[in-house]
Amino acid sequence: MTKWAELQRLHDVNKSRHILELFDKSRAGDFAIKADGMLFDYSKTNIDAGTRAALVTLADVSGVAEKRAAMFGGAKINDTEGRAVLHVALRAGDDEAITVDGKDVLPEVRRIRGTCAAFARDVRSGAFKGQGGKITDVVNIGIGGSDLGPAMAYLALQPFADGPRCHFVSNVDGAHIHDTLRGLNPETTLVIVASKTFTTIATAGDKTAAYGIDPARVFGFEDWVGGRYSMWGPIGLSLMIAIGPEAFDQFLAGGRAMDQHFLTAPFGQNMPVMLALVGVWHNQMCGYATRAVLPYDQRLSRLPAYLQQLEMESNGKRVAIDGSDLTTHSGPVVWGEPGTNGQHAFYQLIHQGTRVIPCEFLVARRGHEPDLARQHLLLVSNCLAQAEALLRGRSLDEAREIMAKKGATGAELERQARHRVFPGNRPSTVLAYEQLTPFVLGQIIALYEHRVFVEGVILGLNSYDQWGVELGKELALALQPVLEGKAGTDSKDGSTAALVEFLR
Repeated sequence: MTKWAELQRLHDVNKSRHILELFDKSRAGDFAIKADGMLFDYSKTNIDAGTRAALVTLADVSGVAEKRAAMFGGAKINDTEGRAVLHVALRAGDDEAITVDGKDVLPEVRRIRGTCAAFARDVRSGAFKGQGGKITDVVNIGIGGSDLGPAMAYLALQPFADGPRCHFVSNVDGAHIHDTLRGLNPETTLVIVASKTFTTIATAGDKTAAYGIDPARVFGFEDWVGGRYSMWGPIGLSLMIAIGPEAFDQFLAGGRAMDQHFLTAPFGQNMPVMLALVGVWHNQMCGYATRAVLPYDQRLSRLPAYLQQLEMESNGKRVAIDGSDLTTHSGPVVWGEPGTNGQHAFYQLIHQGTRVIPCEFLVARRGHEPDLARQHLLLVSNCLAQAEALLRGRSLDEAREIMAKKGATGAELERQARHRVFPGNRPSTVLAYEQLTPFVLGQIIALYEHRVFVEGVILGLNSYDQWGVELGKELALALQPVLEGKAGTDSKDGSTAALVEFLR
């Protein structure tokens, strides 16, 4: 009997049940978790108390607690690369100690954080100047984790961005850097080259500037920090310059608070664990292959793209830790856009399409613009209405009544009514918080990081390597001389060879 057997039985028994049948006066409270001012509501899923208990058992027998202790303890759980996984160390408190190979790594983490903070203060105050005076703009050159995290966070924390303007260049396409630099004054622009290894083409092509950099202006970090988990440290320097070291410390504090919740809360009341278990239920048991992340917060518009990398690069694997093939699907496709924009783009498919797409809504109680409070109320009402519509749907009888009031009769009424039916019974969760602040953003990012960890442990894969990124990079390097006419296409397949002939 596999660890999935009981969950499979529960799914088979309840797969035709309507989520609304589960609601009683206590469900909304029983299927929600609060942590440090944040609320995670998963009551609008087809998970009942028995299913939740079976999911928690799945986490237990998969060794989530043991792997969690190993990660926070500095063990080398990234076993394909022989590395610890310690992005949590970048946000650890001053009273903590984390040992790797017999050495406490936190003193060096604090030292680097201090040098970054000092440099950020100098840039913000004007003590560090460009050729033309005080720095007005910062250009961050990086790709993947060296771009998606800082760029997302910079946009998310615009109400706190009182430093130089930040710009982000990630694509090797020359149009990106050309359009970014256009209009900037080079005499007051600071360029940050953000890379973990400087072996990625997109940064390697720009790294010549690094050869003349003062060593005091190089801020490093250890190989136990994965790129997509790295904005808590020096990769977040652009964000620190934008919002200031004090606000950046609040960002770290939010992540640290979620770490403590993850470490101490029982699994059934543990926000990252239950977020992961809901995802496992939908992906592995229900067969829902995609998940929509829908922040009703315009400043989180880049969160879905950030989570695409965080989740799909981490858990988009086909081989288990022991080298065997996975016996279940790996992580789902993650995608999304901010509300209410998505409502007028792809919600049609979510509500009435033939595929069920679990939705994750994020929404704040209040915005940062008191004079636009009415707009925020409309935003919140739209968020809650979409979750309710996915749950309830609209029956054929209700649609008939609507068409009858419009004057339709007979066969035309029936035809038109069918187009207005919403199946409902489509699962969603809501992550609600007071206001999007550095602390809250830290909570959100750490929440999703730990969700990835839990799902990876349950699936039995290594969430912290990314070999799927490498082959394309290697082939791209080999194709450069071919496109330049310095090498032939004999080793290429017919399609690639024909495309080379057309494009070079």
